[in-house]
Order: sequence, then structure tokens, then C-alpha cells
Amino acid sequence: QVQLVESGGGLVQAGGSLRLSCAASGRIFSSYAMGWFRQAPGKEREFVAGISWSGGRTYYADSVKGRFTISRDNAKNTAYLQMNSLKPEDTAVYYCNGKPTNTAWGQGSWGQGTQVTVSS
Repeated sequence: QVQLVESGGGLVQAGGSLRLSCAASGRIFSSYAMGWFRQAPGKEREFVAGISWSGGRTYYADSVKGRFTISRDNAKNTAYLQMNSLKPEDTAVYYCNGKPTNTAWGQGSWGQGTQVTVSS
């Protein structure tokens, strides 16, 4: 498994942008698909975006399509989530997920989470 550490969260006004980073340890990072989930108070954790090990395929929740972009740099063992046009409903703790290929999103390793707060 890989160990994951998120960063980049914070407080931003509606319409603003943030870029989250997920730094991974371990040589197997490049063989893992990477995903971002979020959990708002009182709600279940939900899938936000995912990217294949090569970066060739990306996946998004309908609620963030066109606003969020997931990417990765395997040379830096880091995955990113660029969040634009943020809305108050994007407020949540964002978690990075690293999973082996051919397993379901949410399997594998998790980071500790980073708080994103969007003010109206």
C-alpha cells in the first residue's frame, strides 16, 4: 500500500479556486489509480473524481463536472485536484484515495483529509 498526505485545503469565497495535492510514498504509486472523495458534516463520504494509473482516464461526479480537474504527476508521486467555481455546497473534508488497479474506488489507502470551506 501507499501512504497518502493531502494538502491545499482552506477557506475560499464562492466562485474561487483551490488546488489540493495528495503526496504519496512508495514506489508503487504509479501503479495505483488515485481518487478524491469528500465528506460534508452529517453526510456520507462521496466520490468526487478519479484518475487511472497512467492518467489516461478520468472520472467525475456529476456535481463537479466542468469545475474540477484531477491530474497526477507520477514522477513526483503526487495527485492533484484543481477546483474552480467553488460553491458553498463544496464545503467538506476532502480525502485522497489510492487503490490498486481492478479494485473498487474506496479500497486501498486513504489520507487524513483536508478541510475545504467555501463561504457564500
